[in-house]
Amino acid sequence: MDERVSQLIDLALAEDIGPGDVTSEYFVPADREGRAFLVAKSNGVVAGVEAGAEVFRRVDAETEVSVMLQDGSAIAPGAYVMEIAGKARSLLTAERTAINFVQRLSGIATRTALFVEAIKGTGASIIDTRKTTPGWRSLEKAAVLAGGGQNHRMGLYDRAMVKDNHLVVEGGVAALRESALLMKKDHPGVKVEVEAETLEQVKMFLGVEEIDYLLLDNMENEQMKKAVEMRGDCERPFLEASGGVTLDTVRGIAETGVEFISVGGLTHSAVALDLSLEFSSGPEQD
Repeated sequence: MDERVSQLIDLALAEDIGPGDVTSEYFVPADREGRAFLVAKSNGVVAGVEAGAEVFRRVDAETEVSVMLQDGSAIAPGAYVMEIAGKARSLLTAERTAINFVQRLSGIATRTALFVEAIKGTGASIIDTRKTTPGWRSLEKAAVLAGGGQNHRMGLYDRAMVKDNHLVVEGGVAALRESALLMKKDHPGVKVEVEAETLEQVKMFLGVEEIDYLLLDNMENEQMKKAVEMRGDCERPFLEASGGVTLDTVRGIAETGVEFISVGGLTHSAVALDLSLEFSSGPEQD
């Protein structure tokens, strides 16, 4: 497991358990065994299963966890995601933290799947952004993949993304090309993406071969269609649409011919999927 995810699990457990689970310690017999299932309460796509399973193991290494549905699986109410067996105290102590991981990440996967389905057949791809929960980025981006989307960049280090706030563009195309060449020399394999807010900027940037992606920021569909036409038969730069994309508008955007559509709402606005831990015997806890 990724070291950052492992640390996140430890932090989450420390936050919830603190000096001890007083409910389980005083109200659940130490020798009581339990068997429970993580159960879906609504339709969606599951994600974060391994993180949830690891929570149970981290609380008690003797807990037996059997994953029944892998990330990316479609689920309906009543679907069993995993089975957990062991000391009842351990199951109850781990319950909320495990569910928090799986329900949050499944919500992202479910929302992503809705966007992916909405543009089916267009040839465009849904991608995420850096608008993620601090510390959760690798998990949330994995959930986007589970929902059928693609990852954009993990951070500031794996793609140069020149927006209006980066003043290098003020030096004109020559300065932009010079900076791109230097960056690619120092960081081979790192791509360059430049934001364009107008068709005039699109025309200007299309002439810079060092640009790998053009971000069409908050453009109307007709403008994006024109940008696609302006690129012609050239394979690059790839065109990415961005800005206020919703389930109601994403199909029309995809039909303009852009290759990618970035949606910040995949991560920052996802609603947690409804899940619960149901015991087949022994105590239950809300």
